[in-house]
Amino acid sequence: MTRVQANLVLLVAAAIWGGGFIAQTTAMQTMGPLWFVGVRFVIATAVVLPFALRESARAARPMTGREKLVFLAVGLALFGAAATQQIGLLTTNVTNASFLTSLYVIMVPVISLVVLHRPPHRIVWPAAIMALGGIYLLSGGDLSRLSFGDNLMVVSALLWAAQITLAGIAVQATGRPLMLSAVQFGVVAIGALFVASLTEPLAPGALQGAIIELLYAGTLSSGLAFVLQNIGQRYTTSAQAAIFLSSEALFGALFGALIMKESLSSVGYIGCALMFGAILIVELVPEITRKRREKAA
Repeated sequence: MTRVQANLVLLVAAAIWGGGFIAQTTAMQTMGPLWFVGVRFVIATAVVLPFALRESARAARPMTGREKLVFLAVGLALFGAAATQQIGLLTTNVTNASFLTSLYVIMVPVISLVVLHRPPHRIVWPAAIMALGGIYLLSGGDLSRLSFGDNLMVVSALLWAAQITLAGIAVQATGRPLMLSAVQFGVVAIGALFVASLTEPLAPGALQGAIIELLYAGTLSSGLAFVLQNIGQRYTTSAQAAIFLSSEALFGALFGALIMKESLSSVGYIGCALMFGAILIVELVPEITRKRREKAA
């Protein structure tokens, strides 16, 4: 798979996540946030596990202990990101949530540079700022005073950045995107259900009331989209992946208009243009630079 194809795969994952934001919001009318996260990832684990076992059986070598620990770390980061995001949705609005969660588009290249000592392509920095500005305008350009839920969204963004960074390391080292997906889904499912059973009452009929949202989130938003993320990150950098994945805010606005009959303001359309511009320059500039170097050689 080429880098261009990998980035397109990440774009598809972002589109699925954009639709999943609606499911995440409406599901909490009948059940608590951690029950939703737990059941969602139980479904995702069940969907992916057979394919992961088949992938593992065909692997050229067994996984090392260190690689297993990295897989576990990815799962813990995903658990923290999904849980704080879902709980935060209880006490913040969609405008703040979409912008604050997407702060990972800046955090990922910072982590790559500071922690991993892997400087991203120089075009990533202006592209990340463009994408962040686009997300801000797409959200309406009007953030209210930060609430407890908003603070949770910032924490969630940091954890999403850690998950994206660690997933890129894990899948490039092992070449096992399906097994990585199954392991991280299982970790999230166990953690969320354990905490939910201790802290959240589950009303009779809650699961049935949110069955459509759970099936979408479990099979598509989790089972398929995270697998696509892991496959795509095998062939591109974490910093570029963050920019493509951040377009979930763009698709969220699109699905909100189509399904929830919401409308974009004029600044929202400017935000869309900025995000598309960020995606285009991150895709085209490295490719143009590579071709120029090949010609010069």
